[in-house]
Amino acid sequence: MLSLLHRKEEKKEVKEEKKEEEKKEEKKEEKKEEKKDDKKKEPETKKEIYVMDPSSNMYYRWLSIIAMPVFYNWCMLICRACFDELQMDHMLLWFILDYSSDAVYILDTFVRIRTGFLEQGLLVRDEKKLRQNYQETKQFKLDLLSLFPTDILYLKFGLNYPELRFNRLLRISRLFEFFDRTETRTNYPNIFRIGNLVLYILIIIHWNACIYYAISKQIGFGTDSWVYPNVSIPEHGRLSRKYIYSLYWSTLTLTTIGETPPPVKDEEFLFVVIDFLVGVLIFATIVGNVGSMISNMNASRAEFQSKVDAIKQYMHFRKVTKDLEARVIKWFDYLWTNKKTVEEREVLKYLPDKLRAEIAINVHLDTLRKVRIFQDCEAGLLVELVLKLRPTVFSPGDYICKKGDIGREMYIIKEGKLAVVADDGVTQFVVLSDGSYFGEISILNIKGSKSGNRRTANIRSIGYSDLFCLSKDDLMEALTEYPDAKQALEEKGRQILMKDNLIDEEAAKAGADPKDMEEKIDRLEVSLDSLQTRFARLLAEFTASQSKVKQRLIKVENKVKKYGSGTVSEDEGEKP
Repeated sequence: MLSLLHRKEEKKEVKEEKKEEEKKEEKKEEKKEEKKDDKKKEPETKKEIYVMDPSSNMYYRWLSIIAMPVFYNWCMLICRACFDELQMDHMLLWFILDYSSDAVYILDTFVRIRTGFLEQGLLVRDEKKLRQNYQETKQFKLDLLSLFPTDILYLKFGLNYPELRFNRLLRISRLFEFFDRTETRTNYPNIFRIGNLVLYILIIIHWNACIYYAISKQIGFGTDSWVYPNVSIPEHGRLSRKYIYSLYWSTLTLTTIGETPPPVKDEEFLFVVIDFLVGVLIFATIVGNVGSMISNMNASRAEFQSKVDAIKQYMHFRKVTKDLEARVIKWFDYLWTNKKTVEEREVLKYLPDKLRAEIAINVHLDTLRKVRIFQDCEAGLLVELVLKLRPTVFSPGDYICKKGDIGREMYIIKEGKLAVVADDGVTQFVVLSDGSYFGEISILNIKGSKSGNRRTANIRSIGYSDLFCLSKDDLMEALTEYPDAKQALEEKGRQILMKDNLIDEEAAKAGADPKDMEEKIDRLEVSLDSLQTRFARLLAEFTASQSKVKQRLIKVENKVKKYGSGTVSEDEGEKP
């Protein structure tokens, strides 16, 4: 009996061990499967799909491609639906063009699914999000309708019904988007707007002409004077005559500038009335838009001319000499003919600081690097200085500076020629050309300079000269944030003066220049005045608030005296 019990127990133990081993194997297999699934998922998450950026050139090129079939459908479908000969005589051509445009429509749907959008400033590249974003738009439904295969109905009605494809017109938003993108990209936006407007006019006239011919066909050709003449007459039976006559009638009716045969039947009267209303509304809008476009095109010229007129009136009122008046007018003419009337700061003020700095660096940094004392400066200081450069134009014979003048600016020649002349203004010592500069030492106020901050030469413009000007105040304002750069600039300037033997070393070692001390004192006085103003404002505010508190306390005391020592609520105390 005992042996039997032992055997049973051993069998149970063996079974339990087998079950445990099976469970362990199952767990191992599950872990392996999970690892495999994780490995499969990892490449899926890492896999990136191609997304088209709406601001890229590729997207704009695609818009130009999809705009062509949309424009084709809007122009040709109505024409083919109304003029039977046009549809039947070129059937193979229309089949090729129609189904080529359908293929482009299908591709455009895939492009829309893969067109990115911004979320928190970043381009979304998640395929699921892109698809959901497109499906939630109204355009998704219109795109589906435009792809609906209505051509199947050709089997029932025949091939002479291209109006069955009118659902292809629902993708017109792509054409408008292409026009909008082109307007922002072109360098001639006003000309493009006028061309775009003319195109809209032609399409409206084209559609109206086709509808007129269709109504004439429905009523009967030649049945009265209003409809299209009888097509049995060879002269009026040609396709070209049919379309041109209809186009002529449509143009006269919509523009209301010519006489057309009066309508006879009720439906004719109704169509003409609708045409007149549409023509008045559309062309009133068109005339207004054209007027605003033309005024915008001439806005800069009108603004410039108003400045010239104001200067002329002032010179006439003050009885300025004819010679000086002629020089002023020539200077304005030079600015206009050479397109130098644009004020850079006014144009760029709408841009953020970073973009404005990048444009200024792109335009002016190479010019500023030509100046010896700025060649090894920090990049941040150069950016600050570039933003402070001011373009100036000088006329022939103008003095940029004279010997002995106080130097408040330095100049860099962008274009033109300047002459260093003697006191007589005729004898030329040196001719300065593009890229030259002068006045950089005088704006640094270097201690011990024998010339101080005075000009050491007469410089005169030979012809019209374009210069960049950097004022002393702007330089010092920029250098306040760069003290090391200021010391380096002063050291460079001192070396240049020593090289030219224009520095007094004893005066340089003598300590602070009294003029520098005066400037510092002036600055302190200005800052002290501003602090006093702020303190006075704070004191006035404090006095006003103190008087209000006193009034409230007096009201509370009066209430206490009136009602006894009982508690008086704050609301009661505040009541008059």
